[in-house]
Amino acid sequence: MDVASVDGLFYFPTFHFLSASEAPRRARRGVLLAIEAAAYSVLMVVSSPDLKAFLLTTPFFGGLSDASLDVLLSMLVERRVQAGQIVIAEGDPGRSMFVVHSGELKVRRQGHSGGLIHTADLGPGDFFGEMTLVEMQNRSATVVAATATVLYELTAQNLYTYYKVDMHAYVIVLQNVNRELCRRLRRADARVAELVHKLRQ
Repeated sequence: MDVASVDGLFYFPTFHFLSASEAPRRARRGVLLAIEAAAYSVLMVVSSPDLKAFLLTTPFFGGLSDASLDVLLSMLVERRVQAGQIVIAEGDPGRSMFVVHSGELKVRRQGHSGGLIHTADLGPGDFFGEMTLVEMQNRSATVVAATATVLYELTAQNLYTYYKVDMHAYVIVLQNVNRELCRRLRRADARVAELVHKLRQ
């Protein structure tokens, strides 16, 4: 099973059968990846127990084992932004997603008239930017920090590495992302229905 990577982004994996000559090479590669995973685990166990406890309560990391979680957490990069700072801008290329550790952010989209429309608020435990990890599209909205904010960033390349290290956990992460996207779609459907109802009154 391979992931096709294009310019730092990737498509969902597809299955294929290994030839007799290819299997031993893949087995040796698996040993190296297991060693890499162990190194990630040591880094996280030593450095971030508080962060690990916090992220266990967020939907993105739900269902992961301790070992799988340690590997993923070792890939996160802390980003601190000030109030008023733009984290991602609508239309820009996307290469990563973010988990909110503290602070508040505003999500805005450009309307047909050119003005910005406020569409959502984000706070601790929320994540954003994940759409660019599963589709080859630019950012769909602008996210601005409303207060001083601490974020943890996960890049598309990180997630591709995670797939190679722990395929089962990778699938769980994608399921978590899909669940969140479904929840947002349901909320958007409800808002559209409410708006249509008001317009017809």
